[in-house]
Amino acid sequence: MNGQKNLSRRERQIMDIIYEMNEATAAQVLERIPNPPSYSTVRALLRVLEEKGHLQHKQDGPRYVFLPTLPREQARQSALKHVVDTFFDGSTGDVVAALLDLSEKEMSQEEYQRLSALIKKAGSEGR
Repeated sequence: MNGQKNLSRRERQIMDIIYEMNEATAAQVLERIPNPPSYSTVRALLRVLEEKGHLQHKQDGPRYVFLPTLPREQARQSALKHVVDTFFDGSTGDVVAALLDLSEKEMSQEEYQRLSALIKKAGSEGR
């Protein structure tokens, strides 16, 4: 991704829509965005996301179809690494502790087992 530039609320909404649909036109985004702005605003935001490196487009007749430049999982990993490095001095343990502190509900046995297995695996791989 072209740097880790912050996304506005609207830009995040648009990215969520495009990731959900895999690709979308401005009209399709407009149909799905909450409290929709004008069509020209959606088009402008799509261009901004393309300039920031989050989207690319292909032409389908007279329409532009927008696609993410990175698979969602890769974008998540990149964003998460940025947060870990910026706010937690690169400490995965501090991130996990903060997430557990934020949890408003008790962790299910399944979630606990999954996290335990991931921690055990990370320890055995020498991370």
